[in-house]
Amino acid sequence: MKIHGQPYRTIWLAQDGWRVCVIDQTRLPFRFETVTLGSVEQAADAIATMIVRGAPLIGATAAYGVALAMRSDPSDAGLDAALALLGATRPTAVNLHWALNRMRVRLVGLKPRARAQAAYTEAALLCDEDVALCRAIGDHGLPLIREIASRKPGEPINILTHCNAGWLATVDWGTALAPIYRAHDAGLPVHVWVDETRPRNQGAALTAYELGAHGVPHSVIVDNAGGHLMQRGQIDMVIVGTDRTTATGDVANKIGTYLKALAAHDNGVPFYVALPSPTIDWSLSDGFSIPIEERAAREVTHLSGLNEDGDVASFRVVAPGSPAVNPAFDVTPARLVTALITERGVAPATAEGLAALFPDLARGAAA
Repeated sequence: MKIHGQPYRTIWLAQDGWRVCVIDQTRLPFRFETVTLGSVEQAADAIATMIVRGAPLIGATAAYGVALAMRSDPSDAGLDAALALLGATRPTAVNLHWALNRMRVRLVGLKPRARAQAAYTEAALLCDEDVALCRAIGDHGLPLIREIASRKPGEPINILTHCNAGWLATVDWGTALAPIYRAHDAGLPVHVWVDETRPRNQGAALTAYELGAHGVPHSVIVDNAGGHLMQRGQIDMVIVGTDRTTATGDVANKIGTYLKALAAHDNGVPFYVALPSPTIDWSLSDGFSIPIEERAAREVTHLSGLNEDGDVASFRVVAPGSPAVNPAFDVTPARLVTALITERGVAPATAEGLAALFPDLARGAAA
């Protein structure tokens, strides 16, 4: 995707060929800055502090974190330490553990002197595959938008999304936003309702930023406005992403997703979840077994924004002395999900639907 006319991925190698560059998403939308990671510790910190975020991008950053570790200590102990450090950063996004296991499998049988180059090659391959997966999600999601467009010719197709599941959450293209970008580029009159997504405001800060950069019409709304708009027929469909989906179609996504699914179900609005296959946790059949990350209370008690002098500042918005609790994700049961949009097609949110699309992965998990 493009920023100020220049194409970007969210992660790439620096000119020296070994350090890793990422977009600092904590500075968006007011500052476009990049961060250069030179160690596994810096990669882990970037994931934990949400300099990078979004399940696919977390996995990609972790893969390059292993490569950075192998450059400094390619021993078995060094590999084990890197996997443990990176694995402890974010508990809910399954792509993190998928990527780390992939790196482990690729490196464990190699002699230490061969590990660094192999790690960089595997991380680059993982990133290229993520781009292809997300592009395919866009291709399979586009007909769903076309079908709605055929029923209201010439009128805007109003799509609600929650959090950020665009190209900033992946290596490129995004998951939930990939079909929207494809529809916009195909000339369909899409309009996106962007949930602000408290407490970190990924919708207002990141989704609005990238949609604006790509020229997609959109409006930012408070998180609690979605049900109101659905009642009035102003939302045609919902597309969200996911950080972990069970083998039976339960979905863990940013806190507030479940409430949107309930409102969509009550108002007959189709509710789609877009995901690449590495986001499926084939070992789980119950969404309530997914670990839910609890983040710092300060994310609830404080907001960041531009002050009157044009500087980015933090402001307290909660009464002094009041405690805050900050669960980062919730679980949407499969019964509330209209369908899952994947790189292999659109599937019912059921064990049978997923297994039909991914028989190789489902069999492997069962074995």
